[in-house]
Amino acid sequence: MAQNRVGYATSISIVQQQKYSVHPVNGLKRAYEQKEPDSIFKPISNSNFVQNSPKRHRIDALRRNRVEASRIHDATNDHQTIHSEHNRRQLTDSVLDPYQNPLLSLSHPCYSLPEALVENFASLGITSIYPWQSSCLLGRGLLGGEKNLVYTAPTGGGKSLVAEVLVLKRVIEDPTKKAILVLPYVALVQEKLKWLRKVVEGVRKCVGSLGQSGSQHPKWRKPHDSLVRVMGFFAGSQTRAAWTDVDIAVCTIEKANALVNTAIEECTINDLGIVVLDELHMINDDHRGYLMELMASKLLVLENHVQIVGMSATLTNVQVLARWLNAKYYSTKYVPVPIEEYLVYDCSIYPVSKSSAFLKSASQLKSVQPLSSICPTRVIQTSEHNELKNPVSNAVVALAIETANAGYGALIFCSGRQGCQSIASLVSEAMPGDLAVDNNVLDRRKDAINELRSLPAGLDEVLGKTFIRGVAFHHAGLTVEERDIVADAYDKGTINVIVATCSLAAGINLPARRVILHGARMGRDLIGPALLRQMRGRAGRKGKDEIGESYLCCQRADLEEVAQLIEAELPLVESSLTPEKRGIKRALLEVITVKLATHMAAIQEYVQRTLLYQTMEKAQLNGMVTATLEELIDSGLVTLDRLGSYEATQLSQATVASYLTPEDGIFLYGELRRALRAFVMDGEMHIFYTFTPINNLGIDIKWPIFRREMEGLDESGLRVLEFVGVNPGLVNRMANSARQLPETKPEETRTAKVYRRFYAALQLRDLCNEIPIHVVARKFDVPRGFVQTLAQICEGFAAGMVNFCDKMGWGMLKAALEHMVDRLKAGARADLLELAKIPFVKSRTARVFWENGFRGLRTVAEAEATDLVPILVLAQPKKLRLDGDEEAKYHQKLLLKAEIIVGAANRLWARQQQVEIEEDI
Repeated sequence: MAQNRVGYATSISIVQQQKYSVHPVNGLKRAYEQKEPDSIFKPISNSNFVQNSPKRHRIDALRRNRVEASRIHDATNDHQTIHSEHNRRQLTDSVLDPYQNPLLSLSHPCYSLPEALVENFASLGITSIYPWQSSCLLGRGLLGGEKNLVYTAPTGGGKSLVAEVLVLKRVIEDPTKKAILVLPYVALVQEKLKWLRKVVEGVRKCVGSLGQSGSQHPKWRKPHDSLVRVMGFFAGSQTRAAWTDVDIAVCTIEKANALVNTAIEECTINDLGIVVLDELHMINDDHRGYLMELMASKLLVLENHVQIVGMSATLTNVQVLARWLNAKYYSTKYVPVPIEEYLVYDCSIYPVSKSSAFLKSASQLKSVQPLSSICPTRVIQTSEHNELKNPVSNAVVALAIETANAGYGALIFCSGRQGCQSIASLVSEAMPGDLAVDNNVLDRRKDAINELRSLPAGLDEVLGKTFIRGVAFHHAGLTVEERDIVADAYDKGTINVIVATCSLAAGINLPARRVILHGARMGRDLIGPALLRQMRGRAGRKGKDEIGESYLCCQRADLEEVAQLIEAELPLVESSLTPEKRGIKRALLEVITVKLATHMAAIQEYVQRTLLYQTMEKAQLNGMVTATLEELIDSGLVTLDRLGSYEATQLSQATVASYLTPEDGIFLYGELRRALRAFVMDGEMHIFYTFTPINNLGIDIKWPIFRREMEGLDESGLRVLEFVGVNPGLVNRMANSARQLPETKPEETRTAKVYRRFYAALQLRDLCNEIPIHVVARKFDVPRGFVQTLAQICEGFAAGMVNFCDKMGWGMLKAALEHMVDRLKAGARADLLELAKIPFVKSRTARVFWENGFRGLRTVAEAEATDLVPILVLAQPKKLRLDGDEEAKYHQKLLLKAEIIVGAANRLWARQQQVEIEEDI
């Protein structure tokens, strides 16, 4: 009946007429019975949405004065009918039935997973696995840990579960073995840490573990008492866990490499059973990729086998990577949720299912002549509003509003922070004022706004305006806490639209019914095919959506390049140990320092285990290794004795222990040697400068601000300025000229490092002197998320400096730095360090507690939570007084936080008392 009806059917409306066993989490649709029959096959536009709901007949004057999203209507019928049938078949084919195929159940004896673990997976929504996951896991030697594995699957295809099963099986069945999961970004590490802790909750090692044959392995017949312990290792993490305290370590690339180095040096590397390299394509990254490669190469050299598992959604040369890692490989294109892909150009929507035909027609599309070969499936009306005159912005807003109207989630990618906020504001303004939002959702939005308001930085003005209308943005300029609240609200359906930067596509897990790309550029550069796949791969997730859609909206000038981008192959994953990337220098320094390879034969064996060996001409590679070893000797990092043994110097040991590159180690050595001769101890500026990382801060100096801060330095600060080599005259000239320092020559690069470090140290000084993050951000004209990230990076770097001084034997300097590390973590002066151990009591909040009589753990532990609420109110940034109900809810949020503070203070106080008792005994 429905098939004979003439009219356009969007993929959303097609799904609305069907019933599925999986219901979307992100938003609730109206019951289909409440809709008029004719609406099923009509586009979901603003006008239809208003007409079809009795709650939407009233449009007030305020609504008429606001921006209104353009309507989207169909341009053709036949094509969409065929396409819809294809969607139906895909949806039917994606249904999995573990009863028909028992191997799709994790409880099957072939996986030999403990019952508690299987139950935990089920409680988290994983009751069955996909056929490809089963085939991959059951590859010979994989479940037992004998073979390595490299595999690739599309985003959302279930890659992570395969690695998790292998990791959990290994640490559960052998209580002596540990696992390392390597992820590229802190946000991903934190997300994985939370997930794995839920997965292993209550799971004990060696309980009922079975071999693949189904018989209990005699070695593990006795139950083990300990639970599986999962710890996170990343910059800014508060964990003090040692290698012996962890079963599964979830790490960034840098921390994972450091853990492996430490384990090799301390001869505990045999405890390592499995290492998972997530986002394996990151080996291509110019700045950090070589760390992943040199770590894996070290593991391949070990006599004790460590199972290596590498995975990514964007691998092309899987066979080469498998040959390097001596691994089995598996590749699948299975997508559990079908994704429709579209290109939006000049207010017209084109399918990209036949991208080759589209590429040939790109030059025609750029012309003003109408096309006969390619017709749009839908057309977006041009807008009369000035804010939506740009066809790309008009398309983005229209598509986002259409999705929100249907009760689904939309994820918009923009190229920059300002673009994120502008588009979020525009979408929120265009959101229908009469959009049906039930009171429960509205209350949840207000609760989330109160959470944002209760943060030390207070409520961002733009975010507060957009959030109440169901729209938010997510970029590095927000603090970690703000991003967590935004992501959680989106995941729960509290907000419908989220706008994020392109660069965060790989660092967030925010699946959406519809992904919309606002252009195809990051700044001036076109995005690459790998990033494009990552962004589009966020569309549709199993368990949340039955289908996904991605829309790439582009300008007329970019059309031809975008068409080529859609058709482009993924780049090959190549080694980052090449001479131009200089990764080989650090690789050789590390294997010599940790004594993994100290003779030429052993060094050559290590080099043969690198990915570079698979692709580089052997004679050229040998010459490069010889030249690099000579460089290490000339720079004083390595010595060669008469027996041909390479030995690490004290400087080499300090460099590796501090996670530095050889170049940075040498630079830092020179700076600290000079500091030892005349360290400025009558102030704190010199220590803050020492704690500031050398590279990769992403800081652009604003010279007028630099001059203002320089003029405010006291005598001690001015001596530091002169001592490290900052010329006040140069700062004045740069402030007047509005230029940046040149960095074309080595000496110019060194000078720029000094100025950049000192400028960052000024921000660090303010943070450690209890100036709130948002105030520092305003003072230096940077986003507060950047200031928070700087503090986290400096905290990790400061720990490295302590290690550096320890290895060099500079005990007095180490002691001075150690004292300041605690202040850096607390963001407060020395008198508040005890208070700052309590969660939520940092920096300015700790000072307000102190000023109001709560001056230690004991006083806080003995307080009533209600007594702390007024203190927390005082600690918040200045804000407008809310209406009665909202003010009460806000105070309720603070009361919950106060209860957590009192509870944590009690535990810390009890622990401190226990330590004192044991010391007295």
